[in-house]
Amino acid sequence: MVMRTFFFLPPVRQAAGGITVIRRMAAFLTASGREAFLVPRETSGQGQGWSPSEAWVDAPVVPWDQLQLTPQDLWVVPEGWVNALAPGFNAGARCLVYVQNWAYLLSALPEGVSWRKLPVIFAAVSDPVAQFVAATTGQSAPVLRPGIDTNLFRAPKAKPDPADGIRIAWMPRKNKALAKQIQETFQNLDEDLAARCDWVEISGLPASGVAEALASAHIFLATGFPEGCPLPPLEAMACGCLPVGFMGFGGADYMRQALAADQDPAPFAPWWPVRDVPWGGNGLWSADADILGAALHLKTAATWALADSPNLSTTLANARATADAYTLDIQRHSVLELWSRLETT
Repeated sequence: MVMRTFFFLPPVRQAAGGITVIRRMAAFLTASGREAFLVPRETSGQGQGWSPSEAWVDAPVVPWDQLQLTPQDLWVVPEGWVNALAPGFNAGARCLVYVQNWAYLLSALPEGVSWRKLPVIFAAVSDPVAQFVAATTGQSAPVLRPGIDTNLFRAPKAKPDPADGIRIAWMPRKNKALAKQIQETFQNLDEDLAARCDWVEISGLPASGVAEALASAHIFLATGFPEGCPLPPLEAMACGCLPVGFMGFGGADYMRQALAADQDPAPFAPWWPVRDVPWGGNGLWSADADILGAALHLKTAATWALADSPNLSTTLANARATADAYTLDIQRHSVLELWSRLETT
């Protein structure tokens, strides 16, 4: 019997990156001729007014109350929704937990329940998340990275002249209070430099609006943590921004320090193993919640932009190469490759 795949869609207030990734996975499988279905827990209110950037991101929908799994099916559930595994357990289906953020893998478990005792397999959104899964569950998790729409998120032919104002993009939904502290600290590090900077708040915009805002900016302040494989910094890289900020742990899948190791103070470097990548330093990264470190890096980034520093052009080139490694085509290939393995095991 052919394996069917059913993806659980959580009842989230606002559909964001994680839901988009799941919908794309289902669309890739459907387009390849496989049977894949989306199963929303709720349909009213979920993601109202929201749609992914690509019109093709779609797959057949099975209402929750009509879900009928079989032992030959694959039931895919995000890590934060352990109770949603019940239909798969009850039907004897194979259950795959797709860990998109390490921070929710354990916190969502009911008291007394351990992943080690549940009949599930895992996939991880990034290499750091796979390390976390292995350490806490004893299972290896194949890495299934997300992709970004590089047809939408791309650099303009030319950025605005930094002499007319250095534009720094930021997203208030990612640790807004810390982002404000970084801005305040940056302001007081060098008032003359800060006066030459304009803050571009990205909030409540469709994907096209986010892309337009990033394309207009010189710097992107990344304040998200914890993260599984953060997409906004990748989108900013694709749009020609110099990223500054936090890794969120999972961001170390692709984030590499552009500052010299002998710089004073010494720049942040992950203590955990990072995979080999073909690109070099692609941003100015600090430890999560390091307000002063991030503000100092913003000062460096703004100085680079004003001086048109060679450090800037090198870092932007590495950022572009990073974004090129996370395209939708690469994500599609990874999804189909993993499913081919699942179908034969």
